[in-house]
Amino acid sequence: MNNKPHLVDAIIGNSTFLASLGRTGRMYRLWWPNIDTPQHVDAMRTGLQVEGKALTWFDGEQDGWQHEVAYVKRSNVLRVSARSTEQPISVESLHFAVPESNVIVRQYMFKNESSVAQSFRFLLHSCFQISENGLYNTTMFQPSADALIHFRNGYFFALSSANVCAKFQAGLSWDAVQDSELNGNKIDMRPDGAMAWDVLNLQPGASLTIPVYIAAGHNEEQALEELAAAKGKTSEELARLTHEYWNAYVDAAAPCPIEGENVKELYERSVLMFKLMSDEKTGSIIAAPEFDENFSRCGGYSFCWGRDAAFITTALDKAGLNELSDRFYAWTQTAQSPDGSWQQRHYHDGGLAPSWGLQIDEGSSILWGMWQHYLEKQDLAFASQVWPSVERGAGFLLSFIDPESGLPKPSIDLWEEREASHTYSSAAVYGGLTSAASFAELLGHATLAKDWRSAAARIAFIIMDECWNEEGSSFYRGLNLKVSENKYEAASSAGMSGHIEQLDKGYVKHVLKHDPVIDISLLGIAVPFGAVAPEHERMRRTADTIEAALTVPGVGGIKRYEDDIYIGGNPWILTTLWLAHYRVATGDLAAARKLLDWAIAHRTETGLLPEQIDKVTGETAWVVPLTWSHAMFVLTIFMLAEAEEKAAVTAASN
Repeated sequence: MNNKPHLVDAIIGNSTFLASLGRTGRMYRLWWPNIDTPQHVDAMRTGLQVEGKALTWFDGEQDGWQHEVAYVKRSNVLRVSARSTEQPISVESLHFAVPESNVIVRQYMFKNESSVAQSFRFLLHSCFQISENGLYNTTMFQPSADALIHFRNGYFFALSSANVCAKFQAGLSWDAVQDSELNGNKIDMRPDGAMAWDVLNLQPGASLTIPVYIAAGHNEEQALEELAAAKGKTSEELARLTHEYWNAYVDAAAPCPIEGENVKELYERSVLMFKLMSDEKTGSIIAAPEFDENFSRCGGYSFCWGRDAAFITTALDKAGLNELSDRFYAWTQTAQSPDGSWQQRHYHDGGLAPSWGLQIDEGSSILWGMWQHYLEKQDLAFASQVWPSVERGAGFLLSFIDPESGLPKPSIDLWEEREASHTYSSAAVYGGLTSAASFAELLGHATLAKDWRSAAARIAFIIMDECWNEEGSSFYRGLNLKVSENKYEAASSAGMSGHIEQLDKGYVKHVLKHDPVIDISLLGIAVPFGAVAPEHERMRRTADTIEAALTVPGVGGIKRYEDDIYIGGNPWILTTLWLAHYRVATGDLAAARKLLDWAIAHRTETGLLPEQIDKVTGETAWVVPLTWSHAMFVLTIFMLAEAEEKAAVTAASN
């Protein structure tokens, strides 16, 4: 069917599954046995045919269906309510992955809202393109298990219910299923099939529950064993066990540090979401569940970025989720390149994911994050464990510094759009080298510590000396910006400095000396990397310039940079909270609170934080959830709580 939206509204999962759903309860994607790859579902639809009426798909908005969706409080169990004035039956459904299993449960409760008895058919149409491959998928019906099985090349998915189905068909296209007639075909080398359950004479006001189980295995026997184990309990019991599991998980986290129901709800949702975005087996942390696998408007999100993860693990530690950080930093050692670098992004197994060039801030951020994790744990065993990676990583950073400029050589920026010696990236290298030096001092490597601190200090000096733009009242976004020939000629005509570099095989590169664009990432010079003190006059002027230039009129929030056009150039959650971090660091807690309130007000219907907010409508504009957005929220509330406590102590002492 390939009818997949750019946006999803909820995710469910456990240690092996991750699934994304829309607000109607429709499942769009299903990852197993890792959270980033492979993805298996092309489409899965649920329909209802009341006797005497046409088939209607209640996981869509046709035929008058209206939906309410919300997570069960303190849980990764999703509840969806579907009602239509055109239909006598309403549907309440729960969707969840059973902890420590290879099973997803989708429990449907049908209620007769009319004044007369109703008979109807519940129909499930499923299409699996396993490993995102449309070739050689097979669908078959297994009578002994009353299950429809989709399989291909070592991946088997068994679909069944506690209720015995009335009809089935293996090999049934989306167009053909509309008449709801299933012919009993047992096997077909096609990706789709359907099952149906008949309900007879449901009395007025009465309800009936039909659960659907999705069980996975690497062969038919494994999938059916998982299915049988799930059927050994009622779906209500499985829902209760799942809810108790997630409640215990939230209870084990650090309590929300700030009062307020909205803050607490978003904090707990963040804690729950972090677990789903962390691969149980490998420790990698993905940026977001994939939603644009055809790369129609972006380069994909279901990968692990070291930069994102450094912010995320720092938030995990604040939230008391140290084990997730432990696993991530063990994983980083599998993802490090032989030369000591960490590349743009990786798969769950540490393998290099699709990439478009080195971003020097990635590895720098990992080193910085390792030290932040050590500061939280104070664990010498952790320091010793990561030391070989730290030493190689810092060595690579040193080798990447241009001996003439004293700054890191040009690489791709954190937004993955341009090549230059970016000021943010230079500050990240400062943060990485100072963190590596701290490890070296801790473990008795004095000479290395001295060399790394010296190189970092020189970077900080050059940032202050050469990256300041007095006319723009801000630091330059970068130096030695690569541009197109046309842009170079236009800039040269306008009096901007630049040069043309000769490359291999006769190619040339056009370079402008300065990149004056105002960018939120310039705050990273101070927060979190500390290359320049937050209180320094130049940082204060930069922050004020950023707020004035990047605040979006009307809707509010902060966009990434001045001429941003990605998805329309919207305000982002993480950029707005980045400014909040800076305001906390300089003592302007009231301003930070306003920025925090803006982010909280722009949660999705299910309480998740997206990447972007539409600059015109104020609605969610892009990927949901973005793990980095949630991390910046958690960091903000802990920073605020610590600053407010410190201010209260100071006030009391005076």
